[in-house]
Amino acid sequence: MAVELRHLRHFIALAEEGHFGRAAERVFVVQQALSSSIRTLEDELGVKLVLRTTRRVQLTPAGEVFLTSARTTLNTLAQGTERARQAARGEVGRIGIGFVSGLAFGGLPDIVRRFREAYPSVAVDLRELTAQEQEAALRAGEIDVGLMLLPVRDPAFDTLALWRQELVAALPSTHPLARKRKLQISDLADEPFVFFPRAVRATYFDQVMRWCAAAGFTPRIVQEAIEVPTLLSLVAAGLGVFLPIRFFSQVSLPGVTYRPVAGAPTVEIVATWPRNQQTGVVSAFLKVAREVLEDSV
Repeated sequence: MAVELRHLRHFIALAEEGHFGRAAERVFVVQQALSSSIRTLEDELGVKLVLRTTRRVQLTPAGEVFLTSARTTLNTLAQGTERARQAARGEVGRIGIGFVSGLAFGGLPDIVRRFREAYPSVAVDLRELTAQEQEAALRAGEIDVGLMLLPVRDPAFDTLALWRQELVAALPSTHPLARKRKLQISDLADEPFVFFPRAVRATYFDQVMRWCAAAGFTPRIVQEAIEVPTLLSLVAAGLGVFLPIRFFSQVSLPGVTYRPVAGAPTVEIVATWPRNQQTGVVSAFLKVAREVLEDSV
């Protein structure tokens, strides 16, 4: 069946106007073209839809039934079109966001809150993952955008810089160094450290090692843990000191004191997504992220 949408529009206009001339003006065609369109529709359906009289147009019983279906078809199409446009603008759908440990305590909550306010029809799925896990999840299509520390080694990904965070010292609150307002990295030369295994945070690990080496010492790591909250708990227990990004200084944990460290290196945190796959919802998320960061500045 070769029924076209214009045939439906012409038929609905004729049914509602009850006059070929007025219907033709309504759909911006000449009367002859409208009449031809209705005949084509009737031929395709194999039924008579209208009774033509000298004064007005009347629908046949078949025409009355078909009018309801025609209106439903066009309404469904209009709704589907709008939903598709909303999806293209990132206004509906779902977004999977991977993030590294630490962002849950700073930066990310503000962006997610603003995004959900602006796009209430988008479901947000948050997953705490290491950078390596995020890259694997992006390749597999399990998440749409990742929030991770540089560097991003895969050239198949695009990135957008979001935050630059300096490292701070997390100390047991009873430690003598906790009484100082600001530390030098050399102050920690003789301290036991708690830290990530290098296999879990290689870039972060190497950056800290280089910083300490430049100050003339190698950190003595006495305990390793994968999660930052665990490492901070070890600090609170007095096992050692830790060097988290500044976001973590917002975590108020009894027994832990945070202090800035002179000359601390910064860690750049970026949004990452597969190149040439910036969907509408990802674009919307990045737009909100930029707005939130600009407001914070």
